[in-house]
Amino acid sequence: MWRAVVVVVVGAAAFFVRSSCSTQAVADQIIGAATVIDGDTIRIDDMRIRLHGIDAPETAQSCNAAGGGTWACGIEATRELRAALSEREVNCQPVTLDRYGRTVARCFVGTIDVQADMVRRGLAWAFVKYSRDYVSEESEARAAHRGIWQVETQTAWDFRATRWKEYDKAAPEGCPIKGNVNSHGERIYHMPWSRDYAKVKMDLTKGKQWFCSEGDAEKAGWRAAK
Repeated sequence: MWRAVVVVVVGAAAFFVRSSCSTQAVADQIIGAATVIDGDTIRIDDMRIRLHGIDAPETAQSCNAAGGGTWACGIEATRELRAALSEREVNCQPVTLDRYGRTVARCFVGTIDVQADMVRRGLAWAFVKYSRDYVSEESEARAAHRGIWQVETQTAWDFRATRWKEYDKAAPEGCPIKGNVNSHGERIYHMPWSRDYAKVKMDLTKGKQWFCSEGDAEKAGWRAAK
């Protein structure tokens, strides 16, 4: 087993990628087996990667269904991304860093653009606030009423904003992110829109903390809930 530190440079930004025999980083690429966190976030080795240009339903989110009722669009998006990447080599090309210094990348399996595939199948929105790269795939999915386009439904960004506002009422002002410490001593943070958020009881005498941003939580040593 060997481990090396490789510097990956994209424009003016430098990415420090720790690689092993299961993953590799060459030029401006991050290559390896991926662990799926949710419908638009993966991890390769110990690097968390946000998929560029798309916004998938949050894991706890439900979407409106044709004919009435709802369906678990967040769970379905995560499941389908996991199936698409399972046991395959994923090639991610860093595009930028988000405001917390994390990698945003365009990822591929062979010649398949993972982001385009998720949007085309109605499992994610084109995240036009940051990129218009997948607008045509979104138009195709909308015209075919696939997935999130069966009928009008709440977008992922509106879902997050609603949850943040709702849970902020019971938390320190502006800081509704729950930093939990589980029975194994792992420090894990939960966003207001995460599936297990409501289950976490905030007893600060047990080392739990409130956070105002993901960046603050990660700097303090907490990791995102899987």
